[in-house]
Amino acid sequence: MINIKRTAQRGGLYLTMILYALTIVIPLFVMIMTSFKTNAEIFRNPFGLPSSFNIDAYVNLFVISNYEKYFLNSIGVTILSLGIAVTLSALAAYAISKYKFKYNRAIYIYFVLGLVVPIKLGTIDIMITMLRLTVYDTLWALIIVYIAMAIPLSVFVLYDYIKMVPEELSSAARIDGCSEPGIFARVITPLIKPGLAAAGIISFIPNWNEFWFPLVLIKSKDNYTIPLATGQLFGQFDTKLNLVFAVLSLATIPVIVIYLLLSNYFVKGLSAGAVKG
Repeated sequence: MINIKRTAQRGGLYLTMILYALTIVIPLFVMIMTSFKTNAEIFRNPFGLPSSFNIDAYVNLFVISNYEKYFLNSIGVTILSLGIAVTLSALAAYAISKYKFKYNRAIYIYFVLGLVVPIKLGTIDIMITMLRLTVYDTLWALIIVYIAMAIPLSVFVLYDYIKMVPEELSSAARIDGCSEPGIFARVITPLIKPGLAAAGIISFIPNWNEFWFPLVLIKSKDNYTIPLATGQLFGQFDTKLNLVFAVLSLATIPVIVIYLLLSNYFVKGLSAGAVKG
């Protein structure tokens, strides 16, 4: 006998998921299609398909406007800062969650406060610090800031995840003569790969889209990132919208690729983090 209530609930869930997917897919489709239009056609037919696929915007980006340099800057800064931030966060979360020492709870709360207090409040002090470190107007300034931005969230995600790893595994490794760094590398790290992937994906998107600190810390055009270079396309009297949509279309590719590569780990990480024993 068919359970009408259960079928209706499942149908409602599927309908909700389909509608949610459409809210993501339709804007992406419109954005990509718009990048193949001319400026005049965008204003004339903003939501329709292009009358002909015009690739002038993409040619302009890479042949004239040197956008491959900006993409490489964004990819290099984001990947390097993310790798360092997730590694440091995993070590910090491991120490805080697995060892009992004075103020370890206070240290954890200190990291959590980093999620509450906006880093932009310290913009002036950050600029002064970068000037003193002689890294102002270099990509290293962005890398340092992006690491600081990613660590609080990564520690928050990994803390409970590492805490769920049975202590018996670490004790058995110690009995076998494994050092503490060895325990982290050989026992803990393989078990927290889903958590590392979840922390990486969650931190990747805000770092990739960051506009404020490149605007404040970068002056040389050679060091522009994609968000900052895109902002320069909006003129006071004229905006080349096809270029803007072409950049935005290309900027979504790294996010999609990272998610596809880590999606299995990401789902496992979120599922494991949602069930605490």
